[in-house]
Amino acid sequence: MATSKRGSLKIKKKKPLNHRYTPEEIRKKQISSRYRSRVNSNIKSRKRTTYFDYNFLFVVIFLLCFGLIMLYSTSYYTGINKFNDSIFYLKKQLRSIIIGFFAMYFVVRINYKKLRQYAAGLLVMSTLMCLLVYVPKIGIERNGSRRWIGFGSLTVQPSEIAKVCIIIFLAYLLERITKKMSSVAGIVCSLIFIAPILILVAKENLSTAIIIAGIAFCMIFVASPLYKEFLGLLGIGGCVMVLFILLGHSYRGDRIEAWLSPEKAGVKGDQTLQGLYAICSGGLTGRGLGNSMQKMGRVPEAQNDMIFSIVCEELGLIGATCLLLLFLLLIWRMMIISNNASDLFGSLIVTGVMAHIALQVILNVAVVTNTIPNTGVTLPFISYGGTSIIILMAEMGLVLSVSRGIKLENNNEVERHE
Repeated sequence: MATSKRGSLKIKKKKPLNHRYTPEEIRKKQISSRYRSRVNSNIKSRKRTTYFDYNFLFVVIFLLCFGLIMLYSTSYYTGINKFNDSIFYLKKQLRSIIIGFFAMYFVVRINYKKLRQYAAGLLVMSTLMCLLVYVPKIGIERNGSRRWIGFGSLTVQPSEIAKVCIIIFLAYLLERITKKMSSVAGIVCSLIFIAPILILVAKENLSTAIIIAGIAFCMIFVASPLYKEFLGLLGIGGCVMVLFILLGHSYRGDRIEAWLSPEKAGVKGDQTLQGLYAICSGGLTGRGLGNSMQKMGRVPEAQNDMIFSIVCEELGLIGATCLLLLFLLLIWRMMIISNNASDLFGSLIVTGVMAHIALQVILNVAVVTNTIPNTGVTLPFISYGGTSIIILMAEMGLVLSVSRGIKLENNNEVERHE
């Protein structure tokens, strides 16, 4: 022992070289990355590497390339007839994909945790943009619906932007009120915040409102331990949706009539019938890429929400099944990222994106096969749409940003890292 004026100082005795370390001591030394073993050669420093899901990125790029091929095959006849340009739709879609890649790269590079401070602002911004749809000379009406806003030659669909804003805001809100989510009041409180934007969207675009509501319900279901109460609220939401259909625009009633008996609905059921003809004529292996007959003006808007019927006709049941398996692979990779996210905020963001993709694929395929009435929902990464593809790629950037927050040990185990 050595003493000083300020007090006594205890000098720790060094352990002898032949000292046998206990398992607990070995574990503590393994945790320290600075430790280099001179006694036990089995003790190694643990290196941490940042995780990046290249498998997920590859599936996204493959879906985009496949979508471009199918879009050109589907739209070249319409492009020649309407615009005297066979690659008219392909050029516009390619431009949107390039913008989307820049958006995805920008989102990947930022730390998704910083989005917490902008969550409320994003919700307000998306609500105001949805209000602009009803402003004269700004809102644009197409096919009897006001869903777009235009500034000169630039047109934007605010409901698509609202999807990603709702995902970010709900992830932030549910993280903050996690303890309250064990009560019905907490669930209702989280729904009240998104009710205004749901009403604004549902008035002119019920299908998108259904998707937004579905995203919200999926995220709340993950965050809340209440299952029976949740199913009750889901039933109430279904009743509200039915009221919107019955009290809404007359074209919604026409779509239900075309769904129930398309052969008797006349022109209203023509799109459904021609889509079913395309699926049936494709058979098991399809007519071959570019050999579709129904895209020659018979299937209205074939490059948009009915593109899956052309996929079935040209590539057959085998090609359509492979496409759906790709979507399943994409959702599976997102599930892995969500389960291993470094915090609840990131996990809920990926859950929201996963719900968005899954709902759109399910609804689009259900419409094309006449399982549900026509809703106008596009097929992600495949259908034509500028705002839609840019927002989708920004969402993919969010998922990759969350994956970058995952830390890997040197034994490739995923470590939850705050």
